[in-house]
Amino acid sequence: MSLKLSDIRQFDKLDFLAKQLVEGFITGLHKSPFHGFSVEFAEHKVYNSGESTRHVDWKVYARTDRLYTKQYEEETNLRCQILLDVSGSMYYPHPDKTKIKFAALTAAALTHLLTTQRDAVGLTTFSDKIEYQSPQSSTASNTGLIIKALDHALNASPSATQTRVSDVIHEIADKITKRSLVIILSDMFQNVENLDEIFKSLQHLRHNKHEILIFHVTDHSTELNFEFDDRPHQFIDLETKQTIKVNPRDVKEFYQQKTAEMYRELKLRCGQFKIDYIEADTSDPFDKVLGAYLIKRKKMK
Repeated sequence: MSLKLSDIRQFDKLDFLAKQLVEGFITGLHKSPFHGFSVEFAEHKVYNSGESTRHVDWKVYARTDRLYTKQYEEETNLRCQILLDVSGSMYYPHPDKTKIKFAALTAAALTHLLTTQRDAVGLTTFSDKIEYQSPQSSTASNTGLIIKALDHALNASPSATQTRVSDVIHEIADKITKRSLVIILSDMFQNVENLDEIFKSLQHLRHNKHEILIFHVTDHSTELNFEFDDRPHQFIDLETKQTIKVNPRDVKEFYQQKTAEMYRELKLRCGQFKIDYIEADTSDPFDKVLGAYLIKRKKMK
């Protein structure tokens, strides 16, 4: 069964949740459209006496009472930098179902999946500036630092900080010296009127030979479809704190039109620059984003 954000009752232990999510995802791969992707190893072989026990699959031993070792594929390790938007708008719509919860758990799960594959991963959190940045590494200590930073983002109070995706990406492009996969988790709030700037910065990454995977994290029901009760509401911009009172019925058609135009433009430009773009609804199962990452990784081999 695919896990969704709505299935999670407690969010106290991000590391545990992420590991469980990845383990469930790997277990279910053979039933999914991603069957055939090598997540951890290529095959098993019978253990021979005298060999190192380092790669013995103890789970298989528990089931079969026979010793097998994992035969790992020879492949170039991937380097990845995860960019997580922690601006004010990411703390929408309500405490149990915020975009930041979906994005932070996705980032934690991707971190575990990357390190399981012996890949190097780094994390950058940003709003109007870089808030935190870790180096790219596959060590357990670095993973611990990333999880700690994600926990901090989850427990932080929403602040009136605006998204500055373009500025951050330019800065990251200058700092990453080796070819990497850059994964961006953001609601792209800034980009409604600043698409030219954001794609200049993405071109900067592409010029430096980096691959890009964007997860556009939104609450589809309200932010795309504008589904609200038919009564006056007061809407608050979480990044500027500006407010407006309006009946959703009066503006719904216009809002949906403008939002659809923005989504189309994002997809079109991403296609033009060979950037992978994934719509990530907070109601989606996490398998969707993990699967999209595996597809991207497969393309980079």
